[in-house]
Amino acid sequence: MNKKLLFIVNAPAFFLSHRLPIALAAQEAGYEVHVATAAGEASREILDHGLVHHEVALSRSGQHPGKELATVLRLYRLMRRLRPALVHLVTIKPVLYGGLAARLARVPAVVAAVSGLGTIFMSRGGKASLVRRVVVLLYRLALGHPNLAVIFQNPDDRQTLTSLGAVRETQARMIRGSGIDLKECPWLAEPAGPPVVTMAARLLRDKGVEEFVEAARLLGQRGVPARFWLIGSCDPGNPTSVTPAELEAWQAEGVVELMGYRDDIAQQYSRSHIVCLPSYREGLPKSLVEAAACGRAVVTTDVPGCRDAIEPDISGILVPARDAAALADAIQTLAEDAEKRQAMGRAGRDLAEREFAIERIVGLHLAIYQELDKQA
Repeated sequence: MNKKLLFIVNAPAFFLSHRLPIALAAQEAGYEVHVATAAGEASREILDHGLVHHEVALSRSGQHPGKELATVLRLYRLMRRLRPALVHLVTIKPVLYGGLAARLARVPAVVAAVSGLGTIFMSRGGKASLVRRVVVLLYRLALGHPNLAVIFQNPDDRQTLTSLGAVRETQARMIRGSGIDLKECPWLAEPAGPPVVTMAARLLRDKGVEEFVEAARLLGQRGVPARFWLIGSCDPGNPTSVTPAELEAWQAEGVVELMGYRDDIAQQYSRSHIVCLPSYREGLPKSLVEAAACGRAVVTTDVPGCRDAIEPDISGILVPARDAAALADAIQTLAEDAEKRQAMGRAGRDLAEREFAIERIVGLHLAIYQELDKQA
């Protein structure tokens, strides 16, 4: 009988976009792969790939103690029923709740993928400090499994959780992002015309959307001939989401062009000249990995995750977070210097081929699975 591998991820669409190649490679290596997510239309596609799907209520933002405890209990019951040899937990709530359930269910091995620590580690004030202490305690409990590997996407998150005593150095692994199929992100020459500056992200304040809009406004006032594309949609379930009214106001002002949600980001990047992500903190943003693969120069913030997705001053430019003027200056530098911009794009493609290719990322994950299997 094949060993069972259980992925626990918030949403089926996120699993498909960020972990499917790893799951399929594990299946080919002999695992019976199960995937537990919240409900969503994309769950049908999980089944189409020959994987077993389990629907589990996983609220991204819910903070009702009773409901959160019920989620832990559901995951525990699922693990007791399936008896997986290994569980792979992806993003904050699956790591915290799945980690607790895996310890209670005595799962032989656990992989926890920390793809960012969330807004609670950026928030300020007394209430945030109290919540942070609770979250740190949960991390210590969830990551206390004796046969555990914790995958970090950047060294800052690793340092944070090791310094807090939630993860031992021997448990920590570094893998830069979830990988990308380089064939799906071809490197094409820049299009003719005024530079297009593109930001693709969930439209959250923490992603730096307001700074992107203000930078576009500043460059318009300076007479810099550039177009600004904002790709993404509001996220009503997130307290930091921009509002539809704000989007309408920006569109009426003509400061940015709203492209809405798109699933053809590589194609949009091929129509662009510069990719921008002024986020306040990330794990390792896939949008910047895609930008590198497409050979586009990047302007992003000097914060965990973002700075790890580029080679500073080689494939992109770093600016301080929450600083629209510095963001505008960096964008202007690249908008007015095609030679520098294109050299950075070539360096980005080299970085993607060296570090972000999906074949490399899949291989690193399977090696961790094999290591934990031997220790179980």
